[in-house]
Amino acid sequence: MNYIIAIDQSTSSTKALLFDEQCHVVARTNVDHKQYYPQTGWVEHDAEEIYQNMIAAIRQLVADYLSADNQFSLAITNQRETAVVWNRLTGKPVSRAVVWQDTRGAELCRQLRAEGHAKHVFDKSGLLIDPNFSATAIKWLLDNVDGARQLSTRGELLMGTMDTWLIWKLTGGKVHATDYTNASRTMLFNIHTMQWDDDLLRLFDIPRSMMPEVKPCDAIYGETTCEGLFSQPIAIAGVLGDSHGALVGQMCFDTGSGKVTYGTGSSVMVNIGQQPKAAPAGLVTSVGFSAFGRVYYGFEGNIYSTGATLKWMADQLQLVGHPSEMEALATSVGDNGGVYIVPAFSGLGAPWWQSGVKGAVFGLTFATTKAHILRAALESIAYQIKDLVDVMSRATGGKLCEICADGGPTKNRFLMQFQADMLDTPVVCTEVDDASALGAVVMNGFARGLWKSFDDVAAFRKVTQTFLPRPSATKETLYLGWRNAVNQLIRN
Repeated sequence: MNYIIAIDQSTSSTKALLFDEQCHVVARTNVDHKQYYPQTGWVEHDAEEIYQNMIAAIRQLVADYLSADNQFSLAITNQRETAVVWNRLTGKPVSRAVVWQDTRGAELCRQLRAEGHAKHVFDKSGLLIDPNFSATAIKWLLDNVDGARQLSTRGELLMGTMDTWLIWKLTGGKVHATDYTNASRTMLFNIHTMQWDDDLLRLFDIPRSMMPEVKPCDAIYGETTCEGLFSQPIAIAGVLGDSHGALVGQMCFDTGSGKVTYGTGSSVMVNIGQQPKAAPAGLVTSVGFSAFGRVYYGFEGNIYSTGATLKWMADQLQLVGHPSEMEALATSVGDNGGVYIVPAFSGLGAPWWQSGVKGAVFGLTFATTKAHILRAALESIAYQIKDLVDVMSRATGGKLCEICADGGPTKNRFLMQFQADMLDTPVVCTEVDDASALGAVVMNGFARGLWKSFDDVAAFRKVTQTFLPRPSATKETLYLGWRNAVNQLIRN
């Protein structure tokens, strides 16, 4: 058998999934990693821990499949924007990785916007100036980690998003590379020339010597034995950011097709074709994916806290033992009781882009119960998605015919139905929970010549359930309450 190991390195954990060449998942494992919050607004990961977790996950995953008759290759999809800087001579990171949720770059972003750089950055990178993207984190590390700036000027430091770090480690430091999708989320990549942009590198004072080679998603990146697990090196082929992986995994190959990934945060992305059009206000333009020598772009909006809100309810507030318990309690009450939660734990992402605001709960009374709080948390996810889809619908000339949904929260039937009602659009869930991993597998197959076209893989998408919108007399009132809550935060 030929197997593809898909690494889905996410914000909260590292998953390893084993796919056969018919794209069936035959095994999976998952290893959580620690979250570090050293200061208010700071979020960090230990890149070394994540690499070791990945190796451990792979060992556990393939233990029952190692034989001379089985062949393996490796694909990677990853949390985007999270920035790692490491010494190429020692192989050690100069500090913990700065996570995409981190807001320490907010002041620099305000300064750059005040100096009039917003249009320049937007025109080249397709992105808004925001600490969500990697550039400010890299600059902060160079400016604030003892000795880092000097090492960078001597050419001794490398940078990358998590895919780059894992590839570099897997290949024993032989390959320093990323793909077009991850590069397009750094605020340093020109989506028109498809190269690192010298003007943007100068703006953020980042030496070009630190930058990885940029390759298509469907490239072969190198070889690895996974720390001696395999007796012969296996190919690393197929790399893309997690949201882009989900776009591919949901088979959104046609212009105008779109998806919602419900993860720690959420990404709403629509395929806009092979021209990098300027995104409407509140959205960004990124490389959607690249394959067969062509680049496909997407309009995207990112929400910082969706699944993370549910995890916070369970882990921090301990209102439930696990997020899976929320649905039963949320549906035990008929409505939200006037309660709205705006989960701006790391500021508000698209379409608001207000990194300085903090989360808040509105509408509490003595009649408020735990069930109302949990229902409001679930509803906050649907409201945030609606904020984005409404902007996208206007930008693409009308309501989307359907939204493809993936991620753990799609198992919450209340949330999916409420989402369909809010959008007045069918929400389609597929049998692959891990659409990002499937997207990486598809790119792996393209890279190795296993499949020759998009049509070859389109049949792998199998719909499990479609949530049709229901008539609702209260929908507009509910959504107005959400907008009022957000506006109160922004005004303050």
